[in-house]
Amino acid sequence: MYSVFIVDDETIVREGLRSKIDWEHSIFTFAGEAGDGEIALSMIQDIKPDILITDIKMPFMDGLELAQTVKKLQPWIRIIILSGHDEFDYAKRAISIGVEDYILKPFTLDEMIACLTKVASELDKQKQQFTDIARMKRELESSYMLSREKLLSDVVLGTIDSSTAIRKASDFNINLVAHYYIVCVSMINSKDNDINQLIAAKSYIIQLTNNEQDIIGFFLAPNTFVAIVKNSTKEFCEDRAFNYADTIQHELSKNTGCTIVTAIGPCIDHFTQIANSFQDASYILKQCHFSDKNKIIGSNDINKSNDSSIVLQENDPLVDRLNYADESEIDQIITEYIALLGENPDHFSIIASYLLVDVIMAVSKVIEELGGNIKEVMPEILTHSFVDNAVKNEKNFICEIRRVLTSILQYRNAHIQGRYADVILRAKKYIDKNYADPDICLHSTAEAVNFSPNHFSTIFSQECKTTFIEYLTSVRIEQAKKLLKSTDMKSADIAYEVGFNDPHYFSFIFKKVTGVSPRDYRNM
Repeated sequence: MYSVFIVDDETIVREGLRSKIDWEHSIFTFAGEAGDGEIALSMIQDIKPDILITDIKMPFMDGLELAQTVKKLQPWIRIIILSGHDEFDYAKRAISIGVEDYILKPFTLDEMIACLTKVASELDKQKQQFTDIARMKRELESSYMLSREKLLSDVVLGTIDSSTAIRKASDFNINLVAHYYIVCVSMINSKDNDINQLIAAKSYIIQLTNNEQDIIGFFLAPNTFVAIVKNSTKEFCEDRAFNYADTIQHELSKNTGCTIVTAIGPCIDHFTQIANSFQDASYILKQCHFSDKNKIIGSNDINKSNDSSIVLQENDPLVDRLNYADESEIDQIITEYIALLGENPDHFSIIASYLLVDVIMAVSKVIEELGGNIKEVMPEILTHSFVDNAVKNEKNFICEIRRVLTSILQYRNAHIQGRYADVILRAKKYIDKNYADPDICLHSTAEAVNFSPNHFSTIFSQECKTTFIEYLTSVRIEQAKKLLKSTDMKSADIAYEVGFNDPHYFSFIFKKVTGVSPRDYRNM
């Protein structure tokens, strides 16, 4: 299935495409619509459709400007241009931008379906190219690729001087010169340990990276990808890093059975500091390891200890597990402890006491590494009454161990990942206050909380488990439901009241979200 987003300042065109195409019985899904390029850009950045259909003449931002920006931010999107102007200059500009097709208005439904089918066919071919495992193996094993990876490894590890690196890089057509750099380190995991899926994921990443002039990427290890993002300004460099990480995550989630965790190092302004950005990104990845989830973590997203050289005690493996474990692993840890207890009831309390102390010591160390104090965070587990109760019998032991492990993992996640509670709260307050404004968008909300759009989009979706557009739509629909229940306002008026420019689009979205039309909802 390929998702389609429509942009046209003519309501009749948008409504015609939305209602005439049989989305339910085709290989396409309707992703959304907008009446001008500026609003569309924010929505597209959040929705990430496969295909964009856009008019060429629109207010604020025309279709070519929109296409050019979209190709830069989300290069995988295929674009179809609509125009009532049969002028060669428009077609030439559209082709230079990378637009897939160019349709003149007025057009028939059959023409549009044929165009969409053609684009879908091209996307199918691209998928086949990405999953050409034999070709990928040959490319990864070639001496050229190995030499290139060796050079770039030396750069991020800081084992080569700048002049030599820049000179050698030119042999690979790589330009290492820039004002600002950021290093991203990504860990790829196959959910089923499928080597073919991992190779396919590598293929996607390499193909996506090869198309970017401001990003230099290579595999440092079989499942570890490193990208050097470079730009002329610090702000653009940071935004570009998050956009790139988001693009890769989107493509791998959609086309492979792999997950990817990307750590983004700090922005630096000198070539010799690339190794520092790499080390910080590697440290972040180590602290925030999720083997079964997609995640993007920036250098400001965790509380890093003043001592960046923290090493886990080799004789305390539980500390290591608690730093990385997910709550789904708690039962496994408990099972291992129960196995250690054995079946001898005479020695149960003694062995259980030793194991409980082991857990308390590990928990204390994890809290300490996160800047806390166990006496303040979990004082109850240091009491004799807690220990005495826990070692009474196996049932109590399991219950208390589970409670302690759950608490420490929640504490760890809150202090490593949850540093954006205030940002999300401010963003939601801004949405609650401005949802009725049809111009509210990802960009305006990001600006209100002083974040770049890409970074804000990433943290919002990760923290809220939903995209910005989905959340905004849910707020608008909830307000519309209240008005339908408590007032006699017409459906069209309610649409405008909650921020929709088009009553027909409001009805379409309302039914998509609730399963019934606004009229049926009111009657119910």
